[in-house]
Amino acid sequence: MRGAGPGGERPALIGRRSESDAVDRLIDGIRSRRGGALVVRGEAGIGKTALIDDALAAPGLKVLRAGGAEFESELAFAALHQLCGPALHWQERLPAPQREALDAAFGRIGDGTPNRFHVGLAVLNLLSEAAAEQPVLCVVDDAHWLDQASAQALAFVARRLQAEPVGLLLAERDASERHEQAGLPELACLPEVRLRGLADDDARRLLTSRIHVPLDAAVRDRILAEARGNPLALLELPHGADLAGGFALPAASPASSRVEASYRARLAELPAGARTLLLIAAAEPTGCPILLGAAAERLGVSDEAATLVEESGLLAIGGRVRFRHPLVRSAVYRSAALDDRRAAHRALAEAVADTEPDRKAWHSSQAARKPDEDVAAALERSAQRARVRGGVAAAAAFLEKAVHLTPDPARRSVRAVGAARAKRDSGGAESALSLLSMAEAGPLDDLQRATVATLRARMAFDRNRDDAAVEKLLGAARLMAPLDTFAARETFLEAFAAAVFVGRFAPADRMRDIAETACALNPTPPGPRPLDLLLDGLTAQVRHGYVAAVPDLRRAVDVYRGGAGADAYDVGQLWAACGPAMDLWDDAAWRELATRQLELVRGAGMLAELPVALSYRALAHVHAGEFTDADALVDEAHAIAAEVGTPPMLHVDVTVAAWRGDEERTTRLGDIATRDAEARGEGRLLSATEYARTVLLNGLGRYDAALATCLAAGELDEISFYAWMPVEFIEAAAHAGRPDLAEPVMRHLSERTAASGSAWALGTELRSRALLTEGPAAEKLYREAIERLVRSEGAPHLARARLLYGEWLRREGRRTEARLELQAAYEQLSALGAAAFAARAARELSATGARARKRVGEAPTRLTAQEFQIARLVATGATSKEVGTQLFLSPRTIDAHLRNIFRKLGVTSRRQLRDLPLTT
Repeated sequence: MRGAGPGGERPALIGRRSESDAVDRLIDGIRSRRGGALVVRGEAGIGKTALIDDALAAPGLKVLRAGGAEFESELAFAALHQLCGPALHWQERLPAPQREALDAAFGRIGDGTPNRFHVGLAVLNLLSEAAAEQPVLCVVDDAHWLDQASAQALAFVARRLQAEPVGLLLAERDASERHEQAGLPELACLPEVRLRGLADDDARRLLTSRIHVPLDAAVRDRILAEARGNPLALLELPHGADLAGGFALPAASPASSRVEASYRARLAELPAGARTLLLIAAAEPTGCPILLGAAAERLGVSDEAATLVEESGLLAIGGRVRFRHPLVRSAVYRSAALDDRRAAHRALAEAVADTEPDRKAWHSSQAARKPDEDVAAALERSAQRARVRGGVAAAAAFLEKAVHLTPDPARRSVRAVGAARAKRDSGGAESALSLLSMAEAGPLDDLQRATVATLRARMAFDRNRDDAAVEKLLGAARLMAPLDTFAARETFLEAFAAAVFVGRFAPADRMRDIAETACALNPTPPGPRPLDLLLDGLTAQVRHGYVAAVPDLRRAVDVYRGGAGADAYDVGQLWAACGPAMDLWDDAAWRELATRQLELVRGAGMLAELPVALSYRALAHVHAGEFTDADALVDEAHAIAAEVGTPPMLHVDVTVAAWRGDEERTTRLGDIATRDAEARGEGRLLSATEYARTVLLNGLGRYDAALATCLAAGELDEISFYAWMPVEFIEAAAHAGRPDLAEPVMRHLSERTAASGSAWALGTELRSRALLTEGPAAEKLYREAIERLVRSEGAPHLARARLLYGEWLRREGRRTEARLELQAAYEQLSALGAAAFAARAARELSATGARARKRVGEAPTRLTAQEFQIARLVATGATSKEVGTQLFLSPRTIDAHLRNIFRKLGVTSRRQLRDLPLTT
């Protein structure tokens, strides 16, 4: 399947494995000069175009396209002319009767009716000529609107492609969708793939891929029930931020306008009572038949109306109210007059039980004709409840509506600020900016204006991680300082975190400016919170140096790691605490904080924070050698960043590629990342890219190039990044014969690792110092380094320490001992998937006269990225429900994956997974 990222299939192709395989077989046949045809059939939105788009992504094919159109269905050869137009320069190679037939068919000569046999043969030969240079794939979408003459010619060609490198792929809508008795008879004899609705689990997966925020369970079940497995019905839902956790109104996309028009025409044929009943159902998102009946009774809708709407086939009323298609719901709601919509919502508000205050408030807000403080206050209370439940998007929707219904200007401005904050958190940046403008237009006090400035600065950093955003955050903190100490210190911390991303592109004194300003304007308050401790640690690091700051940094990290109570810190602060954990070489704390941050951000539905949370957790996976887990999180981060409009997290992507030893991908991603970093002014991305390139080059044994690559970054002292670069710099310099360059870096590294004292820190220092040491002392350092790194979580670093020790032993002429270390390094690096370093170990083994051996009993597992992730989690003892919660899948889906995992790995229980070296 093409178009899929490293983490799995494209959302539009979820649940279409067998159908996609059929298309793949067609394309493979074309490449093998075994042409053929395939018709993809199904209802509107079922996934026909997605399969075609996937086929179009196949490399090495010349594509000819055409599309049927209703207004051209009576024009003979109209579609055929579209298809053949780009290949008509080959027409001169055809026999005269065929040339003339094509000219007549396409209206280029007016001599009578074309011989359709000659036309078909001409098209066949024309495509054959075109395929002489490159295999040809002919794609026809909306084939149900083909004119008959084109359909006959294409069917003629399709039956004669067996020995040609030409394929014909057509998409035809089911006849029942067009109110016809049958499809085009000319295409009926061709091989087909018939698309049905997605299975329940696949539909749930597709819905989850579209919506990344918590969604009311009843609304989710209603959406799935109405969609009936139709992918378009799920993919055309609003983005998670717009769906508002289930409190959004029906809408339509341009792609569905034609389908909606047909439904509106059918609505117009129904009596008023039936249309009113349909409108109530469209306005009620849970599909509750009792609520529908109660609201209908309030509007005087008769029982006969229910019979009529069911007979129309547009609505089914049973245990759940279901529309025939989600576009029916949209058509009903959008075609209704505004007063009629308000009446429906008013009836629903009266019918909703008092035990559901949020639904009552929402319907009341939709029924309101003018500002109403009682309704606005009820919406505000609903927003508070929604946020507690983790429904940030729903909270934002409640607050935004409350703003518009607030009659008092001052209160409206205050509510607009709160709504903007919720919109930003849920990924609705544009709505947030509009709400801030509305707030600023009203009477705000100094504190509220400082809050607005802070929110604008945060959103500036969301969009562009540059120094201009840092300056805005620092300015907002200065505004806030005399007004709210706690809020100001939080903003100073955000400015620090933002400056870390900007790195080398910030003015040289930017970090010190933040630190000095924070100390001068906002000294540590009594009873410091976790963020106060973290801010103190960072300011101490900038003002007095790393060693002096270690006690403060350690205290802050320990407080965050300990939890400190659910309300002790904001969710977004945890990623700022991950940086000091890395600087302390505390990999356990880093992993725990990153994991907790991701869990909390997911649970709260905070889309704006999710890409950063995913990236920190992915980097912890990289440190542990869990590259496939990192890949899966990177894919998700890219998807979320694209949805909320933030820059992609390329630094993780390129780092994973480098550790895997993938030179082509590292180079390609590195070039993209470098351009992006320089264009945006994001120094951390540039440093991460230089680090990744250095890792790759060290793995490949190109030490001079590695040293040249990391020279610039090696001279920087970047917060949250120091633990990564020095070890690569020293290895490159030592192997390149430049110990003079390595020594100053080594002294700095020794000073810092001694202050940290962790197994990762001390093992890193010992391994690096061994590279610069001669004689027996070097061996002692290597062995101590290995002993330390065994107690860390950095599996790749342990394996590389063994590789370096084995290389040293070989140079000392101790071949037998070298083989033991090099073989162990080779096995560990191979199991991790660090291909370049494993190949380096294999070369060193070869130099000793031995060959690298795979471990006895080791077999390739061939797990997919998602299977690998599930196996990893299950191996930790997680239940199917727990794994499903983390991966947004149902427990039944997890169990189905586990059956495949067990079969592939040859195991029969979850317990056995814990002892396996899992690889993809």
